[in-house]
Amino acid sequence: MLDLYQASNLSDETVIEEALVEAAEASGANVLQKRLHSFGENQGITGMLLLAESHISIHTWPESGFAAIDIFMCGSCNPDLAIAPIKQHLRPKTIEVREFERGMSLDKATSQNKSI
Repeated sequence: MLDLYQASNLSDETVIEEALVEAAEASGANVLQKRLHSFGENQGITGMLLLAESHISIHTWPESGFAAIDIFMCGSCNPDLAIAPIKQHLRPKTIEVREFERGMSLDKATSQNKSI
């Protein structure tokens, strides 16, 4: 999860699409579909890239210079490599990165379900 502060181009659909596609490609992910929605001139954008390996989503607030991006990937992808293209296109002054591992108890849950 990325939080971008004092970022640029947050109402530019073309720049945001380029940033997300390049982020996916840099990570080794395969884009299946792209869908972005602009709320109007100088307004925020929400969107998602559907990936064979999961998804990248974005929500922007240009009036605050803020964007929230979720990068969810599996397989051999490296989501850390998505950060550089996003920084290049959206030019945040500050970026906060949080990482969450999902399914950590999956093996435990699967073994418990087998014994039921």
